[in-house]
Amino acid sequence: MLISIYPDNPDERKIAQVVKTLKKGGIIIYPTDTVYSMACDLNNRKAVERMAQLKGIKVEKANFSLICFDLSHISDFTVQFSNATYKLMKRALPGPYTFILNANTSVPKLFKSNKKTIGIRIPDNNIARALVKELGNPLISTSVHDDDEILEYITNPELIYEKYEKLVDIVIDGGFGKNDASTVIDCTHDEPEVIREGVGSIDII
Repeated sequence: MLISIYPDNPDERKIAQVVKTLKKGGIIIYPTDTVYSMACDLNNRKAVERMAQLKGIKVEKANFSLICFDLSHISDFTVQFSNATYKLMKRALPGPYTFILNANTSVPKLFKSNKKTIGIRIPDNNIARALVKELGNPLISTSVHDDDEILEYITNPELIYEKYEKLVDIVIDGGFGKNDASTVIDCTHDEPEVIREGVGSIDII
């Protein structure tokens, strides 16, 4: 199913429809402030496994991120981090950044692994944040890649739908996406380290 949602003012009924699908174990493709991404409800184990299958990887090997509404959810999945890291995230988020943080004991249970870190995102996109708010907990998410040798990501939601309509439950058309991913900042050590430069400026560090 292809659903159009305007990012400036997301339709509450359409958001509720998508969340209903997520709660039933559905997989969606949705816009962020960078590339289009695939997501499911972190509380639905079968959906997480199905998403890993779509990516051609095992759940325990997956580098999925958590999409949060705000910083309040983050402590549920991470060990205590420094005040400097908190201030950095507060400056950067919502925005096109993924922060790698040390994971607490709940994260290995999500992925059936001994995963020690977790990527956290709060996209500056009203659709993404409305979905998380309505769902009541973070999404597990991963970027949608293109098969094209030149373009790494599919930016046109209609082309995404053509490719994924039989693989996922809903594709949200929220306008064209970017062709660059988020900037990834590793905050698992004393000093933050940029491990992938993307849309977000590294000057924030």
